[in-house]
Amino acid sequence: MLKIDDLHVAVGDAEIIKGLTLEVPAGEVHAIMGPNGSGKSTLSYTVAGRDGYEATAGAVTLEGDNIIDLDPDERAAKGLFLSFQHPMEIPGVQTMNFIRTAMNAQRKARDEEEISAADFIKLVREKAKLVGLDDAKLKRPFNVGFSGGEKKRMEMLQLAMFEPRFAIMDETDSGLDIDALKMVGDVVNALRGPDRGFLVITHYQRLLEYIRPDRVHVLAGGRIVKSGGPSLAAELEKSGYEQFIEAA
Repeated sequence: MLKIDDLHVAVGDAEIIKGLTLEVPAGEVHAIMGPNGSGKSTLSYTVAGRDGYEATAGAVTLEGDNIIDLDPDERAAKGLFLSFQHPMEIPGVQTMNFIRTAMNAQRKARDEEEISAADFIKLVREKAKLVGLDDAKLKRPFNVGFSGGEKKRMEMLQLAMFEPRFAIMDETDSGLDIDALKMVGDVVNALRGPDRGFLVITHYQRLLEYIRPDRVHVLAGGRIVKSGGPSLAAELEKSGYEQFIEAA
């Protein structure tokens, strides 16, 4: 599904990703763990197409299609979703208008019919209950005045609404309490299926107690330095990253 081959990424004059290779098959959830500064967020931004994070070498393909030269909206239309560590606010833009416009833009790019206003309202209210957001939050400007936890719930609402083919979650657990962590796990687990993949980026094991990964990878020094099963996350929680920093 998502295949990254010998990826190199420079930000400014510094090379952050240094020959990273990774493959996440359809139907699987993979987790990336690693120390600060190892390149985790750089990897997510590069795959999603954020400005300033461009590959200098290597390839990124989604379901066999090379996406490395596509604009972010084109990648989204192909089914790629990025959950931000720090979701942004958009003053003056009502939440429901923002989400419906984004949904219909993706549908148009895929030659699909737009979702009607009635169908959208029914669906967004159903998914809002799943993530713990009330109607009042849906009528406010997008993320404006929201707490950190509420912004993460809004990200999970978008994930549930868009139902992407592949989702990258960049430290979504940052600043979340136990109830919110469980909510994130519930949304991801509800969307797990044979035709969808997830890449979960995190520092800690706690999110992976709710989202059971198929594989865990350690990213250090811009490369994947170790891969293993779910038990690797528990090992990292005990031993830390020092050994991998030295190896990298």
